[in-house]
Amino acid sequence: MNEASEAAKGFFEDFNAVRREIAKAVIGQRELVKMVLIGIIAGGNVLLEGLPGLGKTQLVKTIGRVTDMEFSRIQFTPDLMPTDITGTDIFVKDADGRGHFEFQKGPVFANILLADEINRATPKTQSALLEAMQEKHITAGRNTYKMPEPFFVLATQNPIETEGTYPLPEAQLDRFMFKLKVEFPSIGELKEIVSLTTSGEAPEPDTVINGSRIIEMKKIAESIPVADAVADYAMELIVKTHPELEEGAVSAKKYVACGAGPRAAQAIITSARINALLEERYNVSYDDINIMALPVLRHRLILNFDAVSDGIDSDGVIAKILEEIKK
Repeated sequence: MNEASEAAKGFFEDFNAVRREIAKAVIGQRELVKMVLIGIIAGGNVLLEGLPGLGKTQLVKTIGRVTDMEFSRIQFTPDLMPTDITGTDIFVKDADGRGHFEFQKGPVFANILLADEINRATPKTQSALLEAMQEKHITAGRNTYKMPEPFFVLATQNPIETEGTYPLPEAQLDRFMFKLKVEFPSIGELKEIVSLTTSGEAPEPDTVINGSRIIEMKKIAESIPVADAVADYAMELIVKTHPELEEGAVSAKKYVACGAGPRAAQAIITSARINALLEERYNVSYDDINIMALPVLRHRLILNFDAVSDGIDSDGVIAKILEEIKK
């Protein structure tokens, strides 16, 4: 077995070891767990959308435990200020009584940052995360401070509550690699959740990998080849979301006001490489691109009034575009 095959095998085994440990504390949601882990390994940020009580916070906390990475949680509220997230300069005195300003780091300085109910904070506060999410550092005054490696933002929001919330601006949505929908559990899963949480005997997941291994797995995924035909297919998918272009899909021209940008193209190729490894393949297929289309694109399409009046959401538009170009 050559070195690349050994690395791919190790990637597959470590990924599944993490999934098994997470399953001790998070019932069901197998596809959701898979996609969140893909986003983390890819170095992306993930937006989780679902009703309260579906285990979004529990999932993120469990990932922090299983991967032995520093975890930080911020409860977003309307009165939260940018410096509550990033930190600020404070005046301190040394042993000689002389004072100076010293930067006090905020909760953003962690490996995994849970931005709980992110749409409850004002746009000014939400924007405090933009630099950290994209550039992996924050600027305070004249100084720049790097985030620890690796660094991910996993944010949650409630899809039905609109009072006291501020919709995320498109620029911030584009910084999320995936938007994932957290589905309500089945009857069997619901029974298991109740049994696990009311018996007082909930098992503790073990730590199986660390942040350094996450970075190694990212590098392994980056080495997966993408054939020109598959890359062209992914780029065609992105172009098809643009109604203003001649190559735009029929459904995009009818329902989309603004299509996806270059970050979507980067995200779909990066995540498709990881999905290929999880299927124990050392090459990216058309199916990998198709699988990643929904989580990568659903939050990047701005729909028009026709979509609203026809009851079509972004998932429906993406499905129609895939039907038009699918291979």
